[in-house]
Amino acid sequence: MSSLDEGLQALEEVHGALVSIISNDSAETLRKVADKQRLIWEHFDQTEKTASQLVSELLQAEASVAQKLIDAEEEKNRGLRELERLEEELLEAASRNHKLTQEVDFLQKELEALKETEKEMQRLQEEIDEDTTVVIPSAVYKAQLYHKVTKIKWDYGAEPHILRGVHYGADIATPINIDTSQQSETFISNYLWSLVSTEW
Repeated sequence: MSSLDEGLQALEEVHGALVSIISNDSAETLRKVADKQRLIWEHFDQTEKTASQLVSELLQAEASVAQKLIDAEEEKNRGLRELERLEEELLEAASRNHKLTQEVDFLQKELEALKETEKEMQRLQEEIDEDTTVVIPSAVYKAQLYHKVTKIKWDYGAEPHILRGVHYGADIATPINIDTSQQSETFISNYLWSLVSTEW
């Protein structure tokens, strides 16, 4: 039987007792009614305390659940923010990877081009080596012969359009510095031959 049912039954008994008192005017009945009334108030007081404690516990439980929900929501939001950060990092890494892949492809092509250039240079070097075994000795011979005849030592480091050197004559050394863009080939040839001694 519930507390409410017990309370209602006690009230009915009190009501019946009051009716009996009114009709019998009995002191014993009045004492019994007072005792029952006291028991009812004690019962209601205990029920109120129990209900108050239950409400307090319920409020505490609700507060605890609400705090857990708030904590869970914050944790979820932190997780979402972390997920967004990781997605951004992933996109940045993918972009960097794409750029690096393009750079690697470009460098690979450059390397292939350099290898081709190296092969071409090696082929040209072989041709030059082959030519110099025949041409250079005769060129050296001619240069030595010209030097002995003309007594001119050329400056091969001069600018392309400047003819520079020194003629070592019998008495003095004469510097040569001719701008070939300003003088004709005939003039230059005549000038150089004029430096050469005709005495043997």
